[in-house]
Amino acid sequence: MRYCRFVVLAGFLTVGWAANAQDDLSGPDAFASIADREKRAAALFEEMGKVLQHPRCLNCHPVDDTPRQGDAMQIHNPPVVRGEADFGAAAMRCNTCHGSENVAYTTGEGSIPGHDPWHLAPKEMGWIGLSLRAICEQIKDPERNGGKTLRDLVEHNARDGLVGWGWEPGEGREPAPGSQEIFGALTQAWVAAGAGCPTD
Repeated sequence: MRYCRFVVLAGFLTVGWAANAQDDLSGPDAFASIADREKRAAALFEEMGKVLQHPRCLNCHPVDDTPRQGDAMQIHNPPVVRGEADFGAAAMRCNTCHGSENVAYTTGEGSIPGHDPWHLAPKEMGWIGLSLRAICEQIKDPERNGGKTLRDLVEHNARDGLVGWGWEPGEGREPAPGSQEIFGALTQAWVAAGAGCPTD
């Protein structure tokens, strides 16, 4: 474990972070005045995009086999790959260094992120480099979202622990905007408005 901490400290620590306040993400009420249902859905998803396109989400949603890390989304150091079932390669599984919770460095500022389980999103759910519209189309497609219905998506965004980690990322990382509660409420409102996507 000492090896992992040293390498991660050398390549992972970022400075100049700041915790976001809840008001960095507007709730559904901010979009209630948009009468056109399709435009309201698109506006709601654009607000959701502040979370979906934040490093806390993108780092674990690569379109390739390499996770990113830190607020600058640098390539993971030490080098790791997706491996079997998105949990890393043999002898270098994600849980080799990532435990069930965040662990502060014993020296210096920062932490090793953790959650049980800790893993990459499936490759078909990769978002890095995709437009918000492409992410929207992907996220509601059961062929590419793990077989989830729109109702499942609401539950996932509102209550899933690994999603929630984005707002409790440990020392040295900027949290995702807003809160999981607001993100879940936005998802619910987006689904209720027809789950339409923004235009590119």
